[in-house]
Amino acid sequence: MERPVTSRRALIAALGALPATATLARSAAARPGRIGRAIVGFPPGGTADIVTRMYVEQLRSSMGSQMIVDNGPGAGGRIALETLKPLPADGSAFVVTPASMLTIYPHLYTKTLRYDPAKDFTPVTPVCIFPFGFAVSARHPAQNVRDFIAWAKSRGTVDWASPVPGSMPHFIGTQFARKAGLSLNHVPYRGSAPAVQDLLARTIQAVLLPIGELTAFHRSGDARLLAITSPGRLPRLPEVPTFAEAGLGELTHEEWYGAVLPAQAPAQIVAALQAGIATAAASPDIRNGLGRLEMLPLVLDPDAFRTRMLRERDSWAPIVAASGFNPDE
Repeated sequence: MERPVTSRRALIAALGALPATATLARSAAARPGRIGRAIVGFPPGGTADIVTRMYVEQLRSSMGSQMIVDNGPGAGGRIALETLKPLPADGSAFVVTPASMLTIYPHLYTKTLRYDPAKDFTPVTPVCIFPFGFAVSARHPAQNVRDFIAWAKSRGTVDWASPVPGSMPHFIGTQFARKAGLSLNHVPYRGSAPAVQDLLARTIQAVLLPIGELTAFHRSGDARLLAITSPGRLPRLPEVPTFAEAGLGELTHEEWYGAVLPAQAPAQIVAALQAGIATAAASPDIRNGLGRLEMLPLVLDPDAFRTRMLRERDSWAPIVAASGFNPDE
């Protein structure tokens, strides 16, 4: 998973646009008492909140302007995007969101989703990227994915957990069950922490969660990571194989967190925010902070980000359909 922050050409372009951050600062403070907002659709203390606060701290310095993190949790991250949609596209507010809200939710909430990711927002850039980990209790007999498949087939139906119904790990799990020929009963949780607690108590048999939620328990010997969903092994976890190494390359998926502005945001505002994020992503504080979460910084130019978002949205359509999960019913 060792990748540069962005291409050399894109980073040079972003750094060259740094004076434009003054435009973003002016727009955020255009009205008396106006404070710029980075909206997060999850509670304080979660990874989305932590990552956003890291970047906001850096942006405050580069913009020379006040900025706060505004937590608007609810509806699996949808409320933050619903909040952003009608706001002025003047750079005074943006959302940092996991990919799933933009790439998977359109296939799930076909009747109730109150935003169109392709029309209602202006993509700015991803800010980081990370894989998911598949783990069992340290007392589980499986030492690797093949062991787990054999064990699960001998048990019939096995309970496993994801952090949120309709999330990316939910559908990676359904892919795993289908490809391996297993009967896995999905147990959705409201967040990773309670899922890990039940894994350690052996109330459930396996979890598929953001890798950063599992590494401490893996290193302490309380849980065992059997596989990760990244294309290659992680430098900090060289002993943990990928699903592809177990012959399940279809399970290679990574989630990114990305920054979006309201639709029709002026190009200068978009460039300013993207440049500020690119500079922050290259800082030791961000790289070290993300590293502790087993994440990597990732920055793209807005056009490349839009292309990636739409490509991933299309790629998830058949996976969601094959799962049979429909929360709108």
